[in-house]
Amino acid sequence: MTVPTLALPSGDQIPTVGLGTWDIGGETVEESVRSALDAGYRHIDTAEGYMNESEIGNALADYDREDVFLTSKVLPSNLAYESVIEACEASLDRLGTDYLDLYLIHWPNPAISLRETLNGMARLHERGLVRNVGVSNFSAYQLSAAHHVSEVPIAVNQIEFHPWFQRPGLVEYCRETGTVVEAAAPLARTGVFDDETIQELAEKYDTSPAQVALRWAIENEVPVLPKSSSPEHVRENLSVLDWELDDEDRRRIDELDRDRPCYDTGARDWSGDVYGISQ
Repeated sequence: MTVPTLALPSGDQIPTVGLGTWDIGGETVEESVRSALDAGYRHIDTAEGYMNESEIGNALADYDREDVFLTSKVLPSNLAYESVIEACEASLDRLGTDYLDLYLIHWPNPAISLRETLNGMARLHERGLVRNVGVSNFSAYQLSAAHHVSEVPIAVNQIEFHPWFQRPGLVEYCRETGTVVEAAAPLARTGVFDDETIQELAEKYDTSPAQVALRWAIENEVPVLPKSSSPEHVRENLSVLDWELDDEDRRRIDELDRDRPCYDTGARDWSGDVYGISQ
């Protein structure tokens, strides 16, 4: 199966279905990655903060690197110029690769200059360690600032996006500026499974609620990163490419927007060991 792609500003192609690996580690994430690549996935998403890059690297070693679109992210505590470069080099070492297809600022960090961070990203791009630069969890305001100071195009904004949290203003701004919107938590961390409309459409199309939500995002030209620790579900998530929603059913899902995030809430917990900002 060939996974459709979307063009990035560089001309590189990002597959519209990828494997998310948040909160999966050890042998489980290795098995998930292998199951995904064997099923036809060509897009794997991880992050420094997921603490699973070494295991993903173990799995990737058995496949042709050029066939995989690989994304990682730098922690908000590592956004100073030298720290970005060191964090990327460490991620590459753990992943067992010479380059990343996409490197993202995982979360904005108001305690560190965005210009400094993006200068570090530009240096990584210049060295060939990073083919595309992007951000994650950026508002339109933050993304506008990034575009203004970055020497390299901001290729992607990976955001929380699902039927209950559609963020039309942010999505529109991303598209106006040539930034691909990528859906983190495309299933609202399983929350949309309980939506009556999603359940009804799953029954109509003889598929799962997950497939309905993923298909809706893909038809909105938003790449999705569903995560699963089950090889069966990993394979099932790729079958979303085998069918389409009717126009009326797509509109019904459009009307489900509640402006309700499952993780990207207004306040941040800056105190944790992984995502914390030093004082």
